[in-house]
Amino acid sequence: MGVKNVYDVAARAMSAQLVRMNAIASNLANANNVTGDKETVYQPLRPVFKAIYSDKLKSTGLSTVEAVRVERLNREPIKTYQPNHPAADDDGYIFKAAVDMDEEMVEMLETQRQYTNNIEVLNTIRNLTMRTLNIGK
Repeated sequence: MGVKNVYDVAARAMSAQLVRMNAIASNLANANNVTGDKETVYQPLRPVFKAIYSDKLKSTGLSTVEAVRVERLNREPIKTYQPNHPAADDDGYIFKAAVDMDEEMVEMLETQRQYTNNIEVLNTIRNLTMRTLNIGK
């Protein structure tokens, strides 16, 4: 196993966390959007990941991660009676995206930690490589 494999695994993991952070940002940005139509309300997003083995990594038993798709969560929108709201339907209801702010914040913190951990892996391998190059000086 070479040093390049460590960089590849960490880079792919960081890329996957960026996909996750983009979904979280979209969810937070649309959390307060309302509509008068239940069918057009924003649905929160979640990326789906899978472990991947490239030919190069398979022989060493290493795997990394890849975001294979981003799915919309099929959550029931929050229905509120507000007949004076400009977006209200004929019955006076508005529909708000079912984005759980607490859940999104937990997802964001977990994503940040995983991204930071991969940066630490890259810093550690860089430091070890530099120490190795300085042996015998």
